[in-house]
Amino acid sequence: MKTLKSLYRGENPVNFPNLWKRALVASMIVLLVGLGSFVFRGLNLGLDFEGGTSYEVRSSSMTVSETREILSSIGAADSRVQKVGDDLIRIRSDIDDPQKANELRELLENRIGEVETFEQVGPTWGSDVTNKAVKALLVFFAVVAVYLTVRLEWKMAFGALVAVIHDIIISVGVYSFFQFEITPATVVAFLTIMGYSLYDTIVVYDKVREITGRLGATEKYSYTEMMNLALNRVTMRSINTSISSALPVLSLLVIGAFIMGATTLQEFSVALLVGILVGSYSSIFLASALVSRLKEREERWQQVRNRLEQKGIKYQEVRQIDRQEASKPDLKKQERIEGVRGPARGRTTSMQNSGAIPPRPRKKRR
Repeated sequence: MKTLKSLYRGENPVNFPNLWKRALVASMIVLLVGLGSFVFRGLNLGLDFEGGTSYEVRSSSMTVSETREILSSIGAADSRVQKVGDDLIRIRSDIDDPQKANELRELLENRIGEVETFEQVGPTWGSDVTNKAVKALLVFFAVVAVYLTVRLEWKMAFGALVAVIHDIIISVGVYSFFQFEITPATVVAFLTIMGYSLYDTIVVYDKVREITGRLGATEKYSYTEMMNLALNRVTMRSINTSISSALPVLSLLVIGAFIMGATTLQEFSVALLVGILVGSYSSIFLASALVSRLKEREERWQQVRNRLEQKGIKYQEVRQIDRQEASKPDLKKQERIEGVRGPARGRTTSMQNSGAIPPRPRKKRR
Protein backbone atom coordinates (compact mmCIF):
# COMPACT_ATOMS: atom_id res chain seq x y z
CA MET A 1 0.00 0.00 0.00
CA LYS A 2 2.87 2.37 0.81
CA THR A 3 4.46 1.57 -2.54
CA LEU A 4 1.28 2.52 -4.40
CA LYS A 5 0.96 5.78 -2.44
CA SER A 6 4.58 6.74 -3.13
CA LEU A 7 4.17 5.74 -6.79
CA TYR A 8 1.03 7.85 -7.06
CA ARG A 9 2.73 10.88 -5.52
CA GLY A 10 6.00 10.30 -7.39
CA GLU A 11 8.01 10.31 -4.16
CA ASN A 12 9.84 6.95 -4.25
CA PRO A 13 10.13 5.53 -7.78
CA VAL A 14 9.82 1.77 -8.17
CA ASN A 15 12.69 -0.15 -9.76
CA PHE A 16 10.66 -2.15 -12.29
CA PRO A 17 13.62 -3.89 -14.01
CA ASN A 18 14.42 -5.63 -10.71
CA LEU A 19 10.87 -7.07 -10.72
CA TRP A 20 10.92 -8.29 -14.33
CA LYS A 21 12.63 -11.62 -13.56
CA ARG A 22 10.17 -12.47 -10.78
CA ALA A 23 7.27 -11.51 -13.01
CA LEU A 24 8.67 -13.71 -15.78
CA VAL A 25 8.87 -16.70 -13.43
CA ALA A 26 5.29 -16.09 -12.25
CA SER A 27 4.06 -15.82 -15.84
CA MET A 28 5.83 -19.05 -16.82
CA ILE A 29 4.21 -20.92 -13.92
CA VAL A 30 0.72 -19.65 -14.76
CA LEU A 31 1.23 -20.37 -18.48
CA LEU A 32 2.41 -23.93 -17.78
CA VAL A 33 -0.58 -24.59 -15.52
CA GLY A 34 -2.95 -23.18 -18.16
CA LEU A 35 -1.37 -25.15 -21.01
CA GLY A 36 -1.34 -28.31 -18.90
CA SER A 37 -5.03 -27.90 -18.14
CA PHE A 38 -5.72 -27.27 -21.82
CA VAL A 39 -3.85 -30.44 -22.87
CA PHE A 40 -5.23 -32.81 -20.23
CA ARG A 41 -8.70 -31.37 -19.53
CA GLY A 42 -9.46 -29.52 -22.75
CA LEU A 43 -12.05 -26.78 -23.19
CA ASN A 44 -15.72 -26.87 -22.36
CA LEU A 45 -16.91 -25.71 -25.78
CA GLY A 46 -20.46 -24.49 -26.04
CA LEU A 47 -23.20 -25.84 -28.20
CA ASP A 48 -22.50 -23.34 -31.00
CA PHE A 49 -19.00 -24.76 -31.48
CA GLU A 50 -19.49 -28.51 -31.07
CA GLY A 51 -23.09 -29.01 -32.20
CA GLY A 52 -25.57 -31.30 -30.49
CA THR A 53 -28.58 -30.81 -28.24
CA SER A 54 -28.99 -28.77 -25.07
CA TYR A 55 -31.74 -29.10 -22.44
CA GLU A 56 -32.45 -26.97 -19.39
CA VAL A 57 -34.63 -28.90 -16.96
CA ARG A 58 -36.38 -27.34 -13.95
CA SER A 59 -35.99 -29.49 -10.81
CA SER A 60 -35.36 -28.32 -7.27
CA SER A 61 -34.77 -31.74 -5.70
CA MET A 62 -32.60 -33.45 -8.33
CA THR A 63 -28.80 -33.44 -7.91
CA VAL A 64 -26.12 -33.72 -10.60
CA SER A 65 -25.18 -37.30 -9.64
CA GLU A 66 -28.84 -38.41 -9.66
CA THR A 67 -29.34 -36.81 -13.07
CA ARG A 68 -26.33 -38.69 -14.44
CA GLU A 69 -27.69 -41.98 -13.14
CA ILE A 70 -31.01 -41.33 -14.89
CA LEU A 71 -29.24 -40.42 -18.13
CA SER A 72 -27.20 -43.65 -17.94
CA SER A 73 -30.37 -45.70 -17.50
CA ILE A 74 -31.97 -44.19 -20.62
CA GLY A 75 -28.89 -44.59 -22.83
CA ALA A 76 -27.45 -41.05 -22.64
CA ALA A 77 -24.47 -41.65 -20.36
CA ASP A 78 -22.16 -39.42 -22.45
CA SER A 79 -24.24 -36.33 -21.73
CA ARG A 80 -22.71 -33.50 -19.71
CA VAL A 81 -24.63 -32.24 -16.69
CA GLN A 82 -24.27 -28.83 -15.06
CA LYS A 83 -26.17 -27.24 -12.19
CA VAL A 84 -27.30 -23.68 -13.02
CA GLY A 85 -28.71 -21.83 -10.05
CA ASP A 86 -30.71 -23.64 -7.36
CA ASP A 87 -33.34 -25.45 -9.41
CA LEU A 88 -32.12 -25.57 -13.03
CA ILE A 89 -30.09 -28.40 -14.59
CA ARG A 90 -28.37 -28.00 -17.96
CA ILE A 91 -27.81 -31.17 -19.99
CA ARG A 92 -25.63 -31.31 -23.10
CA SER A 93 -25.89 -34.27 -25.47
CA ASP A 94 -24.11 -35.12 -28.74
CA ILE A 95 -27.37 -36.28 -30.35
CA ASP A 96 -27.81 -34.77 -33.84
CA ASP A 97 -30.93 -36.64 -34.95
CA PRO A 98 -34.05 -34.49 -34.26
CA GLN A 99 -36.22 -37.56 -33.61
CA LYS A 100 -33.85 -38.97 -30.98
CA ALA A 101 -33.52 -35.50 -29.44
CA ASN A 102 -37.29 -35.26 -29.02
CA GLU A 103 -37.42 -38.76 -27.52
CA LEU A 104 -34.78 -37.79 -24.97
CA ARG A 105 -36.74 -34.65 -24.17
CA GLU A 106 -39.86 -36.68 -23.37
CA LEU A 107 -37.84 -39.02 -21.14
CA LEU A 108 -36.34 -36.08 -19.25
CA GLU A 109 -39.77 -34.56 -18.64
CA ASN A 110 -41.05 -37.89 -17.31
CA ARG A 111 -38.07 -38.71 -15.10
CA ILE A 112 -36.62 -35.36 -13.97
CA GLY A 113 -38.88 -32.36 -14.57
CA GLU A 114 -40.14 -29.76 -17.03
CA VAL A 115 -37.81 -28.95 -19.94
CA GLU A 116 -37.79 -25.15 -20.13
CA THR A 117 -35.19 -24.72 -22.89
CA PHE A 118 -34.54 -27.03 -25.81
CA GLU A 119 -31.91 -26.16 -28.43
CA GLN A 120 -30.32 -28.18 -31.21
CA VAL A 121 -27.35 -27.16 -33.39
CA GLY A 122 -26.00 -29.18 -36.30
CA PRO A 123 -22.28 -30.08 -36.58
CA THR A 124 -21.91 -27.99 -39.77
CA TRP A 125 -23.03 -24.82 -37.98
CA GLY A 126 -20.66 -25.54 -35.10
CA SER A 127 -17.66 -25.95 -37.40
CA ASP A 128 -18.56 -22.73 -39.26
CA VAL A 129 -18.64 -20.76 -36.01
CA THR A 130 -15.27 -22.22 -34.97
CA ASN A 131 -13.65 -21.35 -38.30
CA LYS A 132 -14.99 -17.80 -38.20
CA ALA A 133 -13.71 -17.31 -34.64
CA VAL A 134 -10.22 -18.50 -35.62
CA LYS A 135 -10.22 -16.24 -38.71
CA ALA A 136 -11.27 -13.26 -36.58
CA LEU A 137 -8.32 -13.81 -34.23
CA LEU A 138 -5.83 -14.18 -37.11
CA VAL A 139 -7.10 -11.04 -38.87
CA PHE A 140 -6.87 -9.13 -35.59
CA PHE A 141 -3.22 -10.16 -35.09
CA ALA A 142 -2.32 -9.25 -38.68
CA VAL A 143 -3.93 -5.80 -38.56
CA VAL A 144 -2.40 -4.99 -35.18
CA ALA A 145 1.08 -6.12 -36.28
CA VAL A 146 0.99 -3.91 -39.38
CA TYR A 147 -0.39 -0.88 -37.55
CA LEU A 148 2.09 -1.01 -34.66
CA THR A 149 5.02 -1.56 -37.02
CA VAL A 150 4.07 1.55 -39.01
CA ARG A 151 3.00 3.63 -36.00
CA LEU A 152 5.88 2.67 -33.68
CA GLU A 153 8.47 0.07 -34.77
CA TRP A 154 8.67 -3.68 -35.24
CA LYS A 155 10.26 -4.30 -31.81
CA MET A 156 7.37 -2.63 -30.05
CA ALA A 157 4.88 -4.42 -32.30
CA PHE A 158 6.52 -7.73 -31.41
CA GLY A 159 6.41 -6.94 -27.67
CA ALA A 160 2.75 -5.92 -27.84
CA LEU A 161 1.74 -9.09 -29.71
CA VAL A 162 3.64 -11.30 -27.26
CA ALA A 163 1.79 -9.59 -24.39
CA VAL A 164 -1.56 -10.15 -26.14
CA ILE A 165 -0.79 -13.84 -26.75
CA HIS A 166 0.25 -14.13 -23.09
CA ASP A 167 -3.09 -12.64 -21.99
CA ILE A 168 -5.14 -14.89 -24.27
CA ILE A 169 -3.34 -18.07 -23.15
CA ILE A 170 -3.86 -17.22 -19.48
CA SER A 171 -7.55 -16.37 -20.06
CA VAL A 172 -8.14 -19.60 -21.99
CA GLY A 173 -6.21 -21.47 -19.28
CA VAL A 174 -8.56 -20.08 -16.62
CA TYR A 175 -11.55 -21.28 -18.66
CA SER A 176 -9.96 -24.70 -19.10
CA PHE A 177 -8.95 -25.05 -15.43
CA PHE A 178 -12.40 -24.14 -14.07
CA GLN A 179 -14.24 -25.69 -17.05
CA PHE A 180 -16.23 -22.57 -17.86
CA GLU A 181 -18.26 -22.92 -21.03
CA ILE A 182 -16.89 -21.13 -24.09
CA THR A 183 -19.58 -19.54 -26.26
CA PRO A 184 -19.54 -16.92 -29.04
CA ALA A 185 -19.95 -14.29 -26.30
CA THR A 186 -16.70 -15.56 -24.78
CA VAL A 187 -14.91 -15.14 -28.11
CA VAL A 188 -16.15 -11.54 -28.26
CA ALA A 189 -14.78 -11.06 -24.74
CA PHE A 190 -11.41 -12.46 -25.84
CA LEU A 191 -11.26 -9.92 -28.68
CA THR A 192 -12.12 -7.18 -26.18
CA ILE A 193 -9.30 -8.43 -23.93
CA MET A 194 -6.86 -7.86 -26.80
CA GLY A 195 -8.04 -4.27 -27.06
CA TYR A 196 -7.47 -3.62 -23.34
CA SER A 197 -4.03 -5.22 -23.44
CA LEU A 198 -2.94 -3.21 -26.49
CA TYR A 199 -4.22 0.04 -24.98
CA ASP A 200 -2.10 -0.32 -21.85
CA THR A 201 0.94 -1.41 -23.84
CA ILE A 202 0.74 1.47 -26.34
CA VAL A 203 0.45 3.97 -23.47
CA VAL A 204 3.76 2.65 -22.07
CA TYR A 205 5.43 2.70 -25.48
CA ASP A 206 4.31 6.27 -26.24
CA LYS A 207 5.67 7.47 -22.92
CA VAL A 208 9.06 5.80 -23.41
CA ARG A 209 9.31 7.31 -26.92
CA GLU A 210 8.64 10.73 -25.43
CA ILE A 211 11.31 10.23 -22.77
CA THR A 212 13.92 8.91 -25.20
CA GLY A 213 13.26 12.00 -27.35
CA ARG A 214 14.11 14.16 -24.35
CA LEU A 215 16.98 12.27 -22.77
CA GLY A 216 18.26 9.97 -25.52
CA ALA A 217 20.49 12.61 -27.10
CA THR A 218 22.26 13.26 -23.79
CA GLU A 219 23.53 9.64 -23.73
CA LYS A 220 23.56 9.76 -19.92
CA TYR A 221 21.06 6.93 -19.41
CA SER A 222 20.46 3.49 -20.84
CA TYR A 223 17.23 2.51 -22.56
CA THR A 224 16.25 0.35 -19.57
CA GLU A 225 16.58 3.33 -17.24
CA MET A 226 14.37 5.45 -19.47
CA MET A 227 11.86 2.59 -19.72
CA ASN A 228 11.84 2.45 -15.92
CA LEU A 229 11.06 6.18 -15.82
CA ALA A 230 8.23 5.69 -18.32
CA LEU A 231 6.72 2.88 -16.22
CA ASN A 232 6.84 5.02 -13.09
CA ARG A 233 4.99 7.73 -15.00
CA VAL A 234 2.17 5.55 -16.42
CA THR A 235 1.71 2.72 -13.89
CA MET A 236 -0.82 4.56 -11.74
CA ARG A 237 -2.71 5.60 -14.86
CA SER A 238 -2.82 1.97 -15.97
CA ILE A 239 -3.98 0.82 -12.52
CA ASN A 240 -6.70 3.49 -12.36
CA THR A 241 -7.92 2.56 -15.85
CA SER A 242 -8.02 -1.13 -14.95
CA ILE A 243 -9.94 -0.50 -11.73
CA SER A 244 -12.47 1.78 -13.43
CA SER A 245 -12.94 -0.87 -16.15
CA ALA A 246 -13.08 -3.83 -13.77
CA LEU A 247 -15.73 -2.38 -11.42
CA PRO A 248 -18.58 -2.35 -14.00
CA VAL A 249 -17.56 -5.83 -15.18
CA LEU A 250 -17.52 -7.07 -11.58
CA SER A 251 -20.97 -5.63 -10.95
CA LEU A 252 -22.15 -7.24 -14.18
CA LEU A 253 -20.80 -10.57 -12.96
CA VAL A 254 -22.28 -10.37 -9.46
CA ILE A 255 -25.66 -8.83 -10.25
CA GLY A 256 -26.29 -10.23 -13.70
CA ALA A 257 -24.84 -13.72 -13.34
CA PHE A 258 -25.23 -14.68 -9.68
CA ILE A 259 -28.29 -12.67 -8.63
CA MET A 260 -30.32 -12.61 -11.85
CA GLY A 261 -29.00 -15.97 -13.08
CA ALA A 262 -28.04 -14.80 -16.60
CA THR A 263 -25.42 -17.36 -17.63
CA THR A 264 -24.53 -15.45 -20.82
CA LEU A 265 -23.40 -12.49 -18.72
CA GLN A 266 -21.24 -14.83 -16.63
CA GLU A 267 -19.52 -16.25 -19.71
CA PHE A 268 -18.78 -12.75 -21.00
CA SER A 269 -17.86 -10.98 -17.76
CA VAL A 270 -15.48 -13.65 -16.42
CA ALA A 271 -13.35 -13.44 -19.57
CA LEU A 272 -13.37 -9.63 -19.44
CA LEU A 273 -12.42 -9.48 -15.76
CA VAL A 274 -9.50 -11.88 -16.16
CA GLY A 275 -8.35 -10.11 -19.32
CA ILE A 276 -8.39 -6.62 -17.79
CA LEU A 277 -6.25 -7.67 -14.82
CA VAL A 278 -3.82 -9.76 -16.85
CA GLY A 279 -3.58 -7.07 -19.56
CA SER A 280 -2.41 -4.42 -17.09
CA TYR A 281 0.13 -6.85 -15.66
CA SER A 282 1.57 -7.87 -19.04
CA SER A 283 1.95 -4.30 -20.32
CA ILE A 284 4.05 -3.32 -17.28
CA PHE A 285 6.07 -6.47 -16.65
CA LEU A 286 6.20 -8.34 -19.96
CA ALA A 287 5.89 -6.02 -22.98
CA SER A 288 8.17 -3.36 -21.49
CA ALA A 289 10.81 -5.90 -20.45
CA LEU A 290 10.86 -7.51 -23.89
CA VAL A 291 11.25 -4.20 -25.73
CA SER A 292 14.02 -3.09 -23.34
CA ARG A 293 15.99 -6.28 -24.03
CA LEU A 294 15.60 -5.85 -27.79
CA LYS A 295 16.52 -2.15 -27.77
CA GLU A 296 19.58 -2.68 -25.57
CA ARG A 297 21.00 -4.89 -28.34
CA GLU A 298 20.94 -2.05 -30.85
CA GLU A 299 24.31 -0.51 -31.69
CA ARG A 300 23.29 2.93 -30.45
CA TRP A 301 22.30 1.75 -26.98
CA GLN A 302 25.25 -0.63 -26.76
CA GLN A 303 27.56 2.35 -27.27
CA VAL A 304 25.73 4.25 -24.55
CA ARG A 305 26.07 1.27 -22.23
CA ASN A 306 29.80 0.98 -22.97
CA ARG A 307 30.32 4.67 -22.12
CA LEU A 308 28.42 4.23 -18.87
CA GLU A 309 30.49 1.16 -17.98
CA GLN A 310 33.66 3.17 -18.60
CA LYS A 311 32.37 5.64 -16.03
CA GLY A 312 31.94 2.79 -13.52
CA ILE A 313 28.18 2.26 -13.95
CA LYS A 314 27.43 -1.46 -14.14
CA TYR A 315 24.97 -3.00 -16.60
CA GLN A 316 22.80 -4.47 -13.83
CA GLU A 317 22.56 -1.12 -12.07
CA VAL A 318 19.38 0.82 -12.88
CA ARG A 319 19.61 4.44 -11.76
CA GLN A 320 16.60 6.57 -10.96
CA ILE A 321 16.23 9.71 -13.09
CA ASP A 322 15.33 12.75 -11.01
CA ARG A 323 12.44 15.05 -11.86
CA GLN A 324 14.60 17.97 -12.96
CA GLU A 325 16.46 15.83 -15.45
CA ALA A 326 13.31 14.11 -16.67
CA SER A 327 11.58 17.44 -17.38
CA LYS A 328 14.08 18.44 -20.07
CA PRO A 329 12.45 19.53 -23.37
CA ASP A 330 12.09 17.16 -26.29
CA LEU A 331 15.15 17.79 -28.48
CA LYS A 332 13.60 16.19 -31.55
CA LYS A 333 10.52 18.38 -31.18
CA GLN A 334 12.71 21.49 -30.92
CA GLU A 335 14.57 20.49 -34.08
CA ARG A 336 11.28 20.08 -35.93
CA ILE A 337 10.12 23.54 -34.76
CA GLU A 338 13.42 25.15 -35.71
CA GLY A 339 13.26 23.41 -39.07
CA VAL A 340 9.88 25.01 -39.70
CA ARG A 341 11.02 28.45 -38.56
CA GLY A 342 14.33 28.28 -40.43
CA PRO A 343 13.06 28.90 -43.98
CA ALA A 344 11.13 32.00 -42.84
CA ARG A 345 14.32 33.55 -41.48
CA GLY A 346 16.11 32.46 -44.64
CA ARG A 347 13.59 34.27 -46.84
CA THR A 348 14.06 37.51 -44.91
CA THR A 349 17.85 37.28 -45.22
CA SER A 350 17.65 36.56 -48.95
CA MET A 351 15.42 39.60 -49.49
CA GLN A 352 17.93 41.85 -47.71
CA ASN A 353 20.87 40.44 -49.68
CA SER A 354 19.08 40.85 -53.02
CA GLY A 355 18.45 44.54 -52.39
CA ALA A 356 14.67 44.27 -52.45
CA ILE A 357 12.72 46.97 -50.63
CA PRO A 358 11.10 45.53 -47.50
CA PRO A 359 7.40 46.20 -46.95
CA ARG A 360 6.53 49.50 -45.26
CA PRO A 361 5.41 49.04 -41.66
CA ARG A 362 1.86 50.03 -40.85
CA LYS A 363 1.17 53.04 -38.68
CA LYS A 364 -0.48 52.50 -35.36
CA ARG A 365 -3.95 53.93 -35.03
CA ARG A 366 -4.46 56.45 -32.25
